[in-house]
Amino acid sequence: MVTAEGTPSPATSATLAVACVQLHWARTVDRNVEACVAHIRSAAADGCRVVLFPEANLTGYYFPYLTTLSRREVQGALDAACAAAAQAGVWAIVGTIRDTKDRYLNLAHVIDPRGEIAYEYAKVMMAGRDEQRWCRGGDKLALFQIDGIPCTLVICRDGRHPELYRIPAMAGAKVLFHPSCSSDEIDAVCWKRTSGRAQLPAGPTTSIFHCVANTVGQDPEGKQTSSGASFIRDPRGLPLAEAGWYQEERIAAVLDLSLADRKYALDSLQYPPFLRPFWQQAVEEARARAALPIDLGGDERTQ
Repeated sequence: MVTAEGTPSPATSATLAVACVQLHWARTVDRNVEACVAHIRSAAADGCRVVLFPEANLTGYYFPYLTTLSRREVQGALDAACAAAAQAGVWAIVGTIRDTKDRYLNLAHVIDPRGEIAYEYAKVMMAGRDEQRWCRGGDKLALFQIDGIPCTLVICRDGRHPELYRIPAMAGAKVLFHPSCSSDEIDAVCWKRTSGRAQLPAGPTTSIFHCVANTVGQDPEGKQTSSGASFIRDPRGLPLAEAGWYQEERIAAVLDLSLADRKYALDSLQYPPFLRPFWQQAVEEARARAALPIDLGGDERTQ
């Protein structure tokens, strides 16, 4: 799925129809799978080619619950998402938080229309007390293709670190997929909404498409919520579709890929000249590491 050049094949489509699904972040795995399968089917029926789900949409992001799940339960949820993508004949990007021999990994799984996992990315920047306690970060940047279109991924907090997607944009990525769960204390979430800092659009600094699937809802204790406001924005930062703050919903848009010229990322690759060799080295390293598999280890719980 990853090419050395990071550029699309001649058969690349001129457009890409994308759906972003906004879901509650603290539900059970059974409910999460049910919602995931339903949205894959209905988004495909609406003509979408890619269905993006929020961060950890299959396991949920509520750590007191997800840390009780066995590897078998998590794998079963992922298998159900793969089967739904295959039946619908679409791409799906789903999320899990999975136990490994060395803490947990927060993962995004890119499922192809055959129902096979074509690419996986582990979140790099940990956010929040629970995630910092339970998880470790990944060690690569995302660079993969969907229907020949170069794409990249970040997960939630990763988006505050633009090098994680601008280097892939320098390498050819035209679309940034950004699953998120911006859960936090209620006052912090209200501040994020007011300041517009839950997710910052990538287009104005990079000139690629930016697709965000975020979460909504409160945790069982009523102490935390999530900011919603999923969006699809074009390379100029203009909104093509936006979701609300509180409700579960699905938004969709058709991406005109000719707009994703990566201008700002490519300008940074050239100027100022003294930084050029460092950026080029970063791009080469990102390409070399992009296809590395995710190591889950062998000490996971299976019961």
